[in-house]
Amino acid sequence: MPIFSFYIINKAGGLIYQKDFEDYKANKLMVNEHLRLGGFFHGIHAIAAQVAPVAGSSGVEEIEASTVKLRCFQALTGTKFFVTASPSQASLDVFLSQVYEYYADFVLKNPFYELEQPIQGCDKFVAHLDALVASLSA
Repeated sequence: MPIFSFYIINKAGGLIYQKDFEDYKANKLMVNEHLRLGGFFHGIHAIAAQVAPVAGSSGVEEIEASTVKLRCFQALTGTKFFVTASPSQASLDVFLSQVYEYYADFVLKNPFYELEQPIQGCDKFVAHLDALVASLSA
């Protein structure tokens, strides 16, 4: 499966959603490790934006290694969406844009969802995310 994990981090750096996909079992992380990873990425993203030689840099957009690729999309609200995938996986920008659309439609429009809080009870969001990942692996 080309998509390994997906994360949503609020503007304060708190992990509000995380999902590992079924074929990604090699380095299974515990819940606290996912929380630390989300906070760590938020910090690196902020530091990169500050030390970038180009004015107005938005921070880390992509990190690529021999075995994994990380791609980030930051919404205007400061919420960050990032995905880890196989380096051969193309069109992660399109994937993240589609997920952001699902987030806006099924999470933000949910009257029971509180902004910046962990995403729970948004079954349509999860179902659409799963279908999108399945379509990429087909």
